[in-house]
Amino acid sequence: MQHRITKLQYNSKYCFVCGLENEMGLKARFYETENKELVAVFTPRLKHQSYPNRLHGGISTAMLDETIGRAICIHYGDMVWGVTLDLDIKFRKPVPYEVELKVIGRITEDRGRIFEGTGELLLPGGEIAVTAKGRYMKMTVEKIAGSDFVEGQWGYIADNEIPKILET
Repeated sequence: MQHRITKLQYNSKYCFVCGLENEMGLKARFYETENKELVAVFTPRLKHQSYPNRLHGGISTAMLDETIGRAICIHYGDMVWGVTLDLDIKFRKPVPYEVELKVIGRITEDRGRIFEGTGELLLPGGEIAVTAKGRYMKMTVEKIAGSDFVEGQWGYIADNEIPKILET
């Protein structure tokens, strides 16, 4: 599936999922698409394993949670995020590490301060390995993390290169 990218979302310095300076982190990149979906791209490493040759389920969950929670930015701007109220995960196939993976998230319902969304973690061949459905509360990044975070760690983007996984 090809995704027409309209915008690269911000990264932070130290977030486990998107922090570009977090030694243990996933360093995920998030791309808004023209059909209002958010696509995350990341390459988990050996240090993120569960059983041998399998990504830890908590990592898959974190990626889906972050992607769905960030998808609200497409509708309200970079400074409005989702704080998780509940999240339902279904594991369908083992997820490898040391390969580039893709997560897709979207908003399915938007009601005032609460929104709902769904997402999928895709294997390199496009098969769905993990799905999620969640409910979130809208909140500004400043209210969640404070003005020091917004001024010193948020909006941190290393490059604008679009990964090959999004072009195929």
